[in-house]
Amino acid sequence: MSAPPAPTPSVASKAKSKKRKVQDDSQPARAKKQKASKYDEDEELLDLEAGVNTAFVRMDPQLLADHIAKQTKRFGTDLSSVELSDLYITANAVRDTTDFTQVRVKENLPDFLDEFAAAPDEKDAKAVEKEKKRLGDAPPKVGSPHTIIVAGAGLRAADLVRATRKFQKKGNVVSKLFAKHFKVEEQVQFLKKSKTGIAVGTPARLEALLDNGALSIEYLKRIVVDASHIDQKKRGIMDMKDTMMPLARWLTRQEFKDRYAAEEKPLDLLFF
Repeated sequence: MSAPPAPTPSVASKAKSKKRKVQDDSQPARAKKQKASKYDEDEELLDLEAGVNTAFVRMDPQLLADHIAKQTKRFGTDLSSVELSDLYITANAVRDTTDFTQVRVKENLPDFLDEFAAAPDEKDAKAVEKEKKRLGDAPPKVGSPHTIIVAGAGLRAADLVRATRKFQKKGNVVSKLFAKHFKVEEQVQFLKKSKTGIAVGTPARLEALLDNGALSIEYLKRIVVDASHIDQKKRGIMDMKDTMMPLARWLTRQEFKDRYAAEEKPLDLLFF
C-alpha cells in the first residue's frame, strides 16, 4: 500500500513564507541605510570649503568630555580601563564656548581668544577689557606663556602662529613649539631667553618641552585646542590615533588637572 501524497502548502502559508523572506532580506538593507544615514549626518557637519568640523560649535562641556572619552577609548585599545580613565576629562574642566558663533577658521582665532580672555564669571566691563589687552603682554618670566594653543600638525600650527601675530610685539614673541623645521634643542634655547605670551605647538613637542623644564606653566591661564580644523582627508586632531592619544596625555597631566575649575589660579580649557 503506497504512502499518501505529501500535503501541498496552502496559498496562505506560501504567502507567509514569502513575506518572511522579504523581511529577512530587507533587514541588512535597512541596517545599511541607517548606517549611511549616520554617516551622512556626520558629513553634513563638515564644512569642506572652510576646512572645519562644525560639530564643535554645538558641543557644551559635557558633550566635549564625552567626545574626548569616546575618541580616547577608540584609539587606546592597548590600554586598560584604569589607564583609559586617567586620560578622561570631566565636564567641569571644560569652558563652554558655544556662544562663539563665528566660523572657527584661523582668521577668527584672535576674536575667539578675545571673547574668552576674562574669567567666565567676570561681569565688570573694564576688567574684561583689561584681560583682552593682556593677551598682547608676556609674563615677566622667560618661557612662561599665558596661553598655549594645541594643534594637530606642524603646518597647521604654523598657520595659527601667523593668525595670532596681532598679539605679538617687541619683547613678546608668539612661540613656535612644534617639530616642523625646529629641533627640540633650538626651542629649549629660545624659551630660555625669550618672553612669550602665546605659544603654539603640537602635543608631543609641548610635552617634551614641559618635561625638560624649558617650558614653564607658572603663568599659564588657558589651553586652547584647535579642535574644529580638518585636513583634506576630513580628519581633525581628535580623529587620528597619532594626534588624539598625545593630546589626551597632554590635557590630563596632573599639574593641569589640579587647576581645571580650581578657585585659585584656575586654568581654562577651551576647544576652538
